[in-house]
Amino acid sequence: MGPPRSGAGVRRALSLLSIVVSCSATAQIEPLTVCVAEDNEPLSYLRKGQPEGLDVRVAQAIAAEMGRPLRVIPFETEFERESTLAREVNALLSAGICELASGFPLLKEDFAAPIGRARTPDHPGAKRRRERPFIELQQLSPSRPYQGMALVVVLRREAARPVGRLSDLKGLRIGNVAGTLSSALLLMYRHGLLKTDLVSMPQRGESVLQLMQAGKLDAGLVAAGLYDAWKLEHPDSTLVLTEYRRPLGINLGFVAVPQGSEALRAASRVIERALDKGELAQWAAEEGVSWMKPTAPDVSRAPSLIELAHDP
Repeated sequence: MGPPRSGAGVRRALSLLSIVVSCSATAQIEPLTVCVAEDNEPLSYLRKGQPEGLDVRVAQAIAAEMGRPLRVIPFETEFERESTLAREVNALLSAGICELASGFPLLKEDFAAPIGRARTPDHPGAKRRRERPFIELQQLSPSRPYQGMALVVVLRREAARPVGRLSDLKGLRIGNVAGTLSSALLLMYRHGLLKTDLVSMPQRGESVLQLMQAGKLDAGLVAAGLYDAWKLEHPDSTLVLTEYRRPLGINLGFVAVPQGSEALRAASRVIERALDKGELAQWAAEEGVSWMKPTAPDVSRAPSLIELAHDP
């Protein structure tokens, strides 16, 4: 038998033992796996190989709620003829690659019974696309929404003015990208009030924001996320975000298939609490997101052009 230990020695031994036990217990806890789009700034993106953005902040809170470590799985989608974002996300979840997926538009048609199978999009560890199996799709379910989608008006600093309605843009050179939701709204607005102010642009080539920065346009009606991504890439940009917001009636949330129901319930608890406490607005501001509170109902149908053309 060895010499008796001092009190300090015993305390150190017990401390080391507790660390070993704690590490062993942590190692046995399965991480919460959350799929996020890898190039969807500022909601989710990779910076120096690390996932960042509002979606990641919310996912961290969900993992903490469940007492589990978080594993973020970035994916990159390239839609093909037989594929849509909803089907690719469903394939990721149905294949068990992740329990939750973030940044999902909560549209009614995507929560109907799925038909057929789909391949997963590119993600870490994925085989080449042709070698990936087709996954039998399962029923998707939504969490509570954490953000509403909106169009915003952005101005060149030299053309800055208060904008409460689209009619306040009269007389400015407004970028009009053919075939987009923004274009339809601008063309239909008040029976064509702004048609003579629109500068037509193709979908490919320089963006509205690039042409505004170059002084070739004065104004643009763009998705809030598009402007936020621009600001992240161009922190010294002189473009001005106005107070105009056009809600689209579409919310973003997390989704899961049946085996992820526990994680989905935790997501809804976290989101409800963060909305009530104002934490979501704070997280969004810290991540550079032009945040808008979710609109009712949580899950909606896509708005019609007639509804969008009405200026609230």
